Amino acid sequence: MIAIIDYGMGNLRSVQKAMERAGARAKITQRPEDIAKASRIILPGVGAMRPAMEKLEALGLIPAVKQAISAGKPFLGICLGLQLLFEKSNEGGDVNGLGILKGKVERFSSTKQKVPHMGWNQLKFKKAPSENGLFKGIAPLSYVYFCHSYFVKPKDARSAAATTDYGGEFVSAVAVDNIYGVQFHPEKSQAVGLKILGNFNALSTSA
Repeated sequence: MIAIIDYGMGNLRSVQKAMERAGARAKITQRPEDIAKASRIILPGVGAMRPAMEKLEALGLIPAVKQAISAGKPFLGICLGLQLLFEKSNEGGDVNGLGILKGKVERFSSTKQKVPHMGWNQLKFKKAPSENGLFKGIAPLSYVYFCHSYFVKPKDARSAAATTDYGGEFVSAVAVDNIYGVQFHPEKSQAVGLKILGNFNALSTSA
């Protein structure tokens, strides 16, 4: 079973429906015990990091998230869920994230493009499918759907699985061991997104 973490800031039902269409059984939950029992975890999110961290803490979900990742369970952060994995964001002043991955979250600063970055854009893969099973069978330069004003800047460039160009190149997906994160919304990315979610469901787990 896949646990979709509900902290009040995500397209939860859309993610659940997309996972079901991809052939997975997924449960929306706020219960740490459900996360502990799940074989895979998804952390979706739309909004700002500060209220997201406050809600995760208030619900007692932060230890459960960290324990699941430490146990080797495949973990997928979507949009804000990706950003939460990092150490800090400059959104509304410095805000601490989960600190699972080293790096920070910054706002688009280019005056050449509108903010937020909204709509379809391409993925440029930095890792072969053999190194990142999340993108197995996905053609290079495939289009996916974005809606965000902030992006991640990993400290270790090797963690980047894909980049996207928007007034300059930014990291649009990461892959580190059992941790995966995408800045785009696979649940809104039609056939490509469903394939990515199906790949996530097929990832092996050590837990």
